[in-house]
Amino acid sequence: MTRPYAEVIGDPIAQSKSPLIHGFWLDALGIDAEYRHEHVTADALPTYFAERKADPAWRGCNITMPHKLAALDHVSDPGNVRGTIGAINTVFRNQAGDCIGTNTDAAGFWAPIDDLDIAGQPVTVIGAGGAARAILFALSRMGVGPVTILNRNPIKGAALLSAFGLKGQALPIGPAAPPSRLLVNASVLGMTGQPPLDIDLGALDPDSLVYDIVYSPLETGLLKTARARDLETVDGLEMLIGQAAVAFEILFHVEPPRDCDEDLRALLVK
Repeated sequence: MTRPYAEVIGDPIAQSKSPLIHGFWLDALGIDAEYRHEHVTADALPTYFAERKADPAWRGCNITMPHKLAALDHVSDPGNVRGTIGAINTVFRNQAGDCIGTNTDAAGFWAPIDDLDIAGQPVTVIGAGGAARAILFALSRMGVGPVTILNRNPIKGAALLSAFGLKGQALPIGPAAPPSRLLVNASVLGMTGQPPLDIDLGALDPDSLVYDIVYSPLETGLLKTARARDLETVDGLEMLIGQAAVAFEILFHVEPPRDCDEDLRALLVK
């Protein structure tokens, strides 16, 4: 019998830490399966899904940039992810053999801050891509507001505010962040190989929280700036591990050993 496997796809993909995370959990649980990465370009998406659907050993995949929206065109969407979050990051095969798209980013984003009381509080989100969609979806369920989206294309940001029923404003990324109880970088700015995110956090109150979903590097310029002001921070590994935990249970039908998170983080930052 062919060894079951899952994988993460993207373009580029070598930087993904998902194989380390899922491999760590598979080993810890003694599961005879594999999790790997696969470089897939936008043009190759149709072929990729056609081939994987025909492979009985394939459990599914996680999806990273830039395919979180485009992959929706190649899988079933019974949960109407297209009409809610608008992007997927996980595909799995159900008992009937259909390939189903879902999104674990929203749950992964919220897990490390689920005790944060931000109902009615101002929030700033930088970026308007697939990750931002999941984050805005989560925020819309928490009754936050107003929300400021900072994006190179403010029109795209305004469309997202409307799509998620959030009150606020969409602005170009400027030199300073507006007053915010929570500031989230949901863009690639500050990621290795990408332009830096240089933004003044002077308008943030001392009890504000700064959350950067970038995990390469783990200590981003934004987090350094926030910590220099003694602001509470959440790094990109928190969301990465959180969303991966939900995906792992979907793909392998067992909960990952979250009591090993400290050992996992140590592995990821080597």
